Amino acid sequence: MANRILIVDDAAFMRMMIRDILSKNGYEVVGEAQDGAQAVEKYKELKPDLITMDITMPEMDGITALKEIKKIDGNAKVIMCSAMGQQAMVIDAIQAGAKDFIVKPFQADRVIEAIKKTLG
Repeated sequence: MANRILIVDDAAFMRMMIRDILSKNGYEVVGEAQDGAQAVEKYKELKPDLITMDITMPEMDGITALKEIKKIDGNAKVIMCSAMGQQAMVIDAIQAGAKDFIVKPFQADRVIEAIKKTLG
C-alpha cells in the first residue's frame, strides 16, 4: 500500500511541484492544505502517514501547526519545507518534533530521501 501524504504549503505552485515528485515515486497524496489551521483539520480528518509542511504561511505558520498536530498525535511524522536562510526556524521546527526538513526549490531526490528516512 502506498504511503499516504498530506501536503501543506500556501503556494499552489509548490504544492503542485511536491505532489508531482511524490506521485512519480509511488506515494499517494491524500490531501492538501494552504495554511496551518487547515493542516491541523486535514490531519484529524485524513490521518496521513506523513505531512510535508511549509514553515511560513498565513493564518497559522507551520511550526504552530506542527505543535498542534503533535498534541493530537505524538507519533505524527512531519517534514518541514523552508526557503533558504530560515535556519533558525528549521531548528525551532526540529525541536517542536519535525523529523526532517527539505529546502525549496525542491530537489526530487532530496524529497524522496527525507520521506524514505522518515517513514523508515
